[in-house]
Amino acid sequence: MNPNVVTRSSAKQSKVRTRAQLAATEAQQEERRVKLYGGHRTTGKGSIAEAKKQGKLKMSANGGDQRRSDGAAGTDVQLRDIFHNAQSASGTARGPTGILYDDRFALHRCLWDSNYPECPERYQRVMDRFAMAQLVDRCQFIEPRAATEAEIRTQHTEEQIRILEQTHGSQDEEELERLSSKYDAIFIHPTSYETSLLAAGSTIQLVESVCNGTVQNGMAVLRPPGHHAMTAEYNGYCFFNNVAIAAQYALDQLGLRKILIVDWDVHHGQGTQRMFYSDPRVLYFSIHRYEHGTFWPNLRESDFDHVGDGKGTGYNFNVPLNATGMTNGDYLAIWQQLLLPVAAEFQPELIIVSAGYDAAFGCPEGCMEITPAFYAHLLSPLLSLAQGRVAVVLEGGYCLESLAEGCTHTLKTLLGDPCPRLVEKLQPPCESMQTTILNCIHSHRSYWKCLQLCELYNLEDYNNTNPQDNFHQVLVRYVPPAPPAQPVCYETRNCYPVQSTGERARILERLQRLQMLTELGFPATRVCYVYDELMLEHRNTHEKWHPEQPDRIAKIMQRLTGDYQLVQRMQRLPGRPATTDELCLVHDPQHVQLIEQVCESSTMKQTADRYNSIYFHPRTNASARMAAGSVLEVVGAVLSGQARTGLCVVRPPGHHAEPDAPHGFCIFNNVAVAARHALDQHGLRRVLIVDWDVHHGNGTQHIFEQDPRVLYVSVHRYDNGAFFPKSTDANYTVVGSGRGEGFNVNIPWNRKGMGDPEYVAAFHQVILPIAYEFDPELVLVSAGFDAAIGDPLGGCRVTPEAYGHFTHWLSALAGGRVVVCLEGGYNVNSISHAMAMCAKALLGDPLPVLVPGGGVGGARSSHTAGTAGPNASCFETLRNVLTVQQKYWRSLAFNKKLPRTQLPPPVAGGDVSGELAEALDHITLGQDEPGSSKQSPSSTRTSTDGANSSTASSSSASSQKPAQTLTEFLEANLEALQNEEMFAVIPLKNCPHLRLLQPDTAPTAIDTRTPCADCGAEVENWICLLCYGVYCGRYVQEHMVQHATQTVDHPLALSFTDLSVWCYGCDAYVDHPVLHPYKNLVHLDKFREPLVWSYGSDLVLDVVGADGAGGSRPRGSKTD
Repeated sequence: MNPNVVTRSSAKQSKVRTRAQLAATEAQQEERRVKLYGGHRTTGKGSIAEAKKQGKLKMSANGGDQRRSDGAAGTDVQLRDIFHNAQSASGTARGPTGILYDDRFALHRCLWDSNYPECPERYQRVMDRFAMAQLVDRCQFIEPRAATEAEIRTQHTEEQIRILEQTHGSQDEEELERLSSKYDAIFIHPTSYETSLLAAGSTIQLVESVCNGTVQNGMAVLRPPGHHAMTAEYNGYCFFNNVAIAAQYALDQLGLRKILIVDWDVHHGQGTQRMFYSDPRVLYFSIHRYEHGTFWPNLRESDFDHVGDGKGTGYNFNVPLNATGMTNGDYLAIWQQLLLPVAAEFQPELIIVSAGYDAAFGCPEGCMEITPAFYAHLLSPLLSLAQGRVAVVLEGGYCLESLAEGCTHTLKTLLGDPCPRLVEKLQPPCESMQTTILNCIHSHRSYWKCLQLCELYNLEDYNNTNPQDNFHQVLVRYVPPAPPAQPVCYETRNCYPVQSTGERARILERLQRLQMLTELGFPATRVCYVYDELMLEHRNTHEKWHPEQPDRIAKIMQRLTGDYQLVQRMQRLPGRPATTDELCLVHDPQHVQLIEQVCESSTMKQTADRYNSIYFHPRTNASARMAAGSVLEVVGAVLSGQARTGLCVVRPPGHHAEPDAPHGFCIFNNVAVAARHALDQHGLRRVLIVDWDVHHGNGTQHIFEQDPRVLYVSVHRYDNGAFFPKSTDANYTVVGSGRGEGFNVNIPWNRKGMGDPEYVAAFHQVILPIAYEFDPELVLVSAGFDAAIGDPLGGCRVTPEAYGHFTHWLSALAGGRVVVCLEGGYNVNSISHAMAMCAKALLGDPLPVLVPGGGVGGARSSHTAGTAGPNASCFETLRNVLTVQQKYWRSLAFNKKLPRTQLPPPVAGGDVSGELAEALDHITLGQDEPGSSKQSPSSTRTSTDGANSSTASSSSASSQKPAQTLTEFLEANLEALQNEEMFAVIPLKNCPHLRLLQPDTAPTAIDTRTPCADCGAEVENWICLLCYGVYCGRYVQEHMVQHATQTVDHPLALSFTDLSVWCYGCDAYVDHPVLHPYKNLVHLDKFREPLVWSYGSDLVLDVVGADGAGGSRPRGSKTD
């Protein structure tokens, strides 16, 4: 057909298309107006239906119906309200906290040892402390119940149920002790079966009450504990695994799909780990004392490289503590670097805490230094997750005083009480903790996008970089326990650590001091707020649709009053204008006078044009003074104890205002005035300002850049200096000056589109570690919401609910004294929802989850394509910030490069790194014969059903890797071999320090069981080949390193572990025939046979001195 011919049909289609295009154009213009300036549409009802209609018009104008790209044919694109997630929480308020207890839990006790640490007093002391603090009356009681056998069978064998059932009511104490001796750390009482069923059932009851909304959260005070109990074995005071049974119940009966179990008991909960090792629905996170396997339960599977199996790979986290004395700072680093980022990415529907308090100071089993009040800080950030559904279940804890106090702080946190300020200064993470955390990051980074901040190095980098201070080496070290005598019979009496009278007195003295100095009081009013209609009068009369408009705060108040109904739950304070003296705390008098005069003149427009992004109105001075004074009112109320927290709905904003000039919509710097007022008038010593406005708060930074009392942290869009205010002062390199150096932290984004994952990463990696180390007495938030999704100026994608999470995290600081003050934000819908989320966080309401579409994803990166996570530009910025700021803040210790290589195998009693060692560990020289008795890999692994694992019952069982033949090894590693990426350590063939050896003075025998002369360590010891002193290696207490480097001419040491010789002078291994006699003595002692000569038959043993001259020859050489 001629293309110029117009048919009736084509004319009709053209007419329809033209109408659609016109309607779409009008809709686009209307949407742009609403997006830029807020308010209501001029036509239509502004409803979701209207939005869908306009969306369809747009699709029609673009050439027909747009369809989903995921292959769902015939399905229309769904228009999703970007505020739906926030609005879904508008009607939710904080529910009651549940408590579950029963005096029958005190029946279970050890009949033959009255000093047994797992005793009824543990339950009684906790309940007594609750009564003293009057906490029980504030909770909703949950009726305990016994678990059914069917519920127990979801995690335990029928045999284990019957064995314990048969002891019920038994009066044969001797038989009960004999049966108990078959299990590690177990005593059985005539009521053990009854109380174990009651503990398991009560845990189910608590979890169900939390999940069905009967309570918001809750705590179960019960015993016996459960996390060591395995499928077919009682273990470690535990019979039935309470938490695992309840988690399985939630999966099977309540329909949950994602559960986070946080196990902060000081012992590894190997029972729980095994039960969910292959189940991706349960993320198990355990922090436990390990000491390279020398601490109970002495399992290889408790180390950081055991990450799960099958579909559950990546969902098992072990954080092994390889030293005692870990402090609050060490645990805080675990939370900030590992648990919180991963939990935010996982987004659980329920959190269960296996709450053992044996890491608390004073516990003889843990030997750690966690103060009781710090448990509030461990629990608090978890309450923002899972919509606040958190169930805390008592596990261990054997210092009655710290146990009771730790439980008290836990329950107070569940009740919504503010986290107390810590009495003792927070210590930075120790070197051992840094190593552990980096090892964990390395083992999990391929499964979680949030853990991919650290850069990687390869073999070439390793060989060509010097020094290597920033290179972290991942070493796996395991010291296996001695095999038990057969038949196995465990001790049942006096099998626990006992503290001396003096040590107990010291512990009690410190605990009493901590309790006395910990501030537990708080105001009854949770949130106060300020708003005054006078601030609506400041407006731009020359530009009707100017972004900084009165509707900004009017819409916020409408949202707080109507949609969310939060105003009636907060105390309103009257606004007041700031005085000239108050404004002059941070502004020049000339600036204050200028604002007052210009608003009374007829040259406002001309004057405003002299400044950057400023307009004036006759009521500007009055509005700006009201904004600053109203913030002072809220800060005063919080600092005087009238309210815990505050919310300031004020304008014009302030953080761009300089000491001598208005700037960027800002007249007076409201937050800066309030901070200086708090310092000068209220006597505060440290104030934290967190500025999350998308624009850098240049004015606030300049006001405090030399003041160490104010820590200013700004996270903002920078675009390499191209984004407003377009100053290099906003870059990460600007850290303050003079006495204020190090107290200015800039986190500059260099691209648009930053959303929840990027901001969550900034908080966990930079803001919170520095804030905790700073220890503020007041937190002021410059809460600009122009980084929010939908803002016309910011170009970022932070969801309103994310601001609620940020506020919640900051609320753990300064004893909860947080004031949120409005700055920017120019989409009235975005800012009103965002401010409502901040208010809900301050009120303690459950917060919406961070959904993948607007931020943090719930699926894992290696399994689900396209899962949201921090982008590469974010990681680059954070690394730059950390590189600069780690000079000033010791908590920023994790900006290291990690190896690309896979983990090395564990080394018994020593340490080894490198791919060759790992490979050789699994090589066999020939194929297995048919019918070989070797087990298949599947026979040594945990079952993969995720529900009822049936691992070997032995508490020391571990998984194995399949053997590999040399041919298979070479085929699998051909590329690495060709690229020379695989290597072995080649010792020096000669060393100038060998001339120091004196063979004639060598001992006739060497006892390899000799402990370290300095610390008494019995593992990884070395002998000095000059004085024959025995000292421990660098991965124990480094006493051989100290001896060799501090003693003149004692550089050579021989390892009892592998007979290697290390020269501290050459910083290298040495292998020379002259060393054979020394190695032979060690070999004789260890293996009762001489060491085979391996240097050939014609060697002339010539020890080269430093001057190249020949040296002495060893005794027994062929040339003698």
